[in-house]
Formats: sequence, structure tokens, C-alpha cells
Amino acid sequence: MMKRLRMTTTNAAPQNAERLPLAALLALAMTGFLALLTETLPAGMLSQISQGVGVSEALAGQFVTLYALGALVAAIPLTAATLGWRRRPLLIAALLALLVFNTLTALTSSYGVALGARFLAGMATGLIWGMLAGYARRMAPGHLKGRALAIAGLGAPLALSLGVPLGSLLGATLGWRSAFAAVSLLTLGVMAWIFLKVPDYPGQTARQRAPVRRVFMTPGVRPVLAVLVLWVLAHNILYTYVMPFLAPAGLSHRVDLVLLVFGVASLLGIWLTGLLIDRMLHRLVLLSLTGFAAAALLLGLAGAQPAAIYLAVAVWGLTFGGSPTLLQTASAEAAGSGADVAQSILVTAWNSAIAAGGIVGGMLLETAGVGAFPWVLLALLLTGLAIAWASRTHGFPTKPRSALNGRHHAANDSARQRANGKG
Repeated sequence: MMKRLRMTTTNAAPQNAERLPLAALLALAMTGFLALLTETLPAGMLSQISQGVGVSEALAGQFVTLYALGALVAAIPLTAATLGWRRRPLLIAALLALLVFNTLTALTSSYGVALGARFLAGMATGLIWGMLAGYARRMAPGHLKGRALAIAGLGAPLALSLGVPLGSLLGATLGWRSAFAAVSLLTLGVMAWIFLKVPDYPGQTARQRAPVRRVFMTPGVRPVLAVLVLWVLAHNILYTYVMPFLAPAGLSHRVDLVLLVFGVASLLGIWLTGLLIDRMLHRLVLLSLTGFAAAALLLGLAGAQPAAIYLAVAVWGLTFGGSPTLLQTASAEAAGSGADVAQSILVTAWNSAIAAGGIVGGMLLETAGVGAFPWVLLALLLTGLAIAWASRTHGFPTKPRSALNGRHHAANDSARQRANGKG
């Protein structure tokens, strides 16, 4: 009887190790969706917000700026300060902060209070982004960590493609205050989902925590950050100014359809990344950068043709959709035990690249016009491609360490099963 019980126990572990906790990972995906939806929502209802708080649409646009700034300044210090906290209570606390500040934004009539609430909500989001990748990877066996991260990352492209249209719809039908209140209610539901379905993990001990500088200097971390800045900068130059860019092709009135094509292609890109990332991280990064560069070249050569625009946007979405998963996986692989700190640095670099995209794109628009966009994108992407190509050992390894460790542990489990069977 004892022998049979031992065999049953040892057989159960590898079977569970082969499964991903789908409900828990989807809860993390919804957390990311809420964080990014909260950022992009005001862009779809600027006129309603400006009328509601008595400011211009340009000042209403600072709802987005202050939120991004909060995430930018808080990601590294908050993540470093909370490394010792248990993961699930920390995530629920960050979502609670998001709920409180979204509710305050919905209720206040003061522009200054609303901006303060947006900044603090952004800080909570900086903490969320700093811990989501590490949380998802802890739920998965070594050889499935990339796939787990891809599932947890589904929320970001959904929010990017749906945030502005959803804001417009909710603002027109419910009013902008009700839209923020609806996001608060959704946040409450996600908090309950996390409490019921997401496993808890301990934080790091003082001995396990790596200083930010040491993580930054770890081999491979800086090449990943360099590729991230170039990649996201190229993306945001085009994404931020997509409406004026579409004008020469007569598509400026079809921004919604163009972004829908981008969003659907992004979801397909995430699905393909999830299938392949644990086996071919380096090649996926190279293929994605090459594909985006090819799309930029097509836009440069035939940017006035609607068919070329739609094809290039589909390729852009397909190759950019998996970029958060690829970059977060590469960063975590390079940083090892400092993965959470590395993710907070990555979040800061990401938001900096978003801000730089708005600035650089605006300068290009005012000086050289939209015709210069594709060639600037091409230069950025080819530079990123060269860095990724050179970072085959550290940064974007051809054989991710976690996948090798996962296969090693799986082999050890099989050997133990055979030994128990013979015993």
C-alpha cells in the first residue's frame, strides 16, 4: 500500500508540472488589461472630460500624461521597496489603489484633484507592471515560463486596441465619470478573481534581493533594454501619430478600422509567441524586428496606397504584439533572481520610450512631415536588430536558461519515477 501511495504521489507532480494554471494567468492578463485601459481610456473621451472639469482638450489630455508619469517614476522604487512582501496581497493592494483613485477621478469636480488621482493611479500601475511578469513565470515549470508570460500578457494588446474606442463609446453613452466608475467595478471583480484563483508566493528575503545597480549591470540586461527602447520608440512614433500618417492615403477617418487590424494582428502575434517562445526566443526577436522593418519599408515606398497601409499595419501588429512577452522573458532570463527588479527597470524604459516617441514623432511631424516616419522607423529597427543579433549569449540567448532547467527537472522527475517503480 505504501509503495503504491509513493508511486501515486511522485506521478502526480510531473503531470501537474505540465499544466499551466490558466485561470490564474488569465486573472493576471485582466490585471494588465485594467492597468493599460485606465491609461488609454481618457484619450477616447477628451471632449467630455474637458467639459466636465472646465478645461481645454489639451489640458484634459494630461490625464494620460500624469498617469504615465506616475508609472514612470514609481516602477523601480516601489518594486524594490516591496520585494519582501508576499505577492498576492501586494497585487491586490495595488489593484485596490487603482480602484480608489479611479473612483476619486469619477467623483471629483476639481481638475487638480483629478490629475493627482491619475498620477497616484499611475504609481499603482508601475508596481503592477513591475511584478506581473515575475508572478506569471513563478506559476509555470521552467520549459513553459514563456508561454505563461504570453498568456498573462494578453491584456496589453487588448487594451491598446480597445482602450480608445471603448473610451469613446462609454463617454458617449454613459458619460466619462460613469466610464471610470465602470472600470472601478471591473477592478473589484478582478480583485476577487485573484483572491480565489491566483496562488500566493513569498517575497524575497533580504539576502536574495539584488540592488538595482547590480541587476542593471548583469550581462544581457542592458542589450535587452537597448532593443526595447529602439523597438518601442519606433512603435510609438507611428502609433501616437497614426491619424496624420494615414492622411496621405485618405484613411485618417478610418483610424478605428486601422487600429482594429493592428489589434487583431497583435493578438495573433501573442498567440504565435506563446507557442514558440520557449524554444526560439532569439529567432522570434530577430523575425519580429525584421518583419516590423519590412512593414516600415513598405510604408516608405507605398504609404499613399490604402492596400499597402493595411498590409503594413497587419505586419506591424503581428510583429509587435509579442514584443512585451519577448522582452520580459529575455529580461527575466538575463537577470535571474533579480527578475522583478529587472522588470521594474524594463517598465521605466518602456514608459520613457513611449514619452520619447511622442516627442520625436511631434518634432518629425513639424519639421520633415509624415513622409520621414518610415525611414526613421527603419533606422531604429535595424539598429535594434543588430544589437539583438549580437546578443546571442546574454540578452537574447538561443537556448533560454529556464527551458533548459525545465527539461533538466523533467528528466530528473522521470528518473525518480523509474526508480520508485523498480523499488
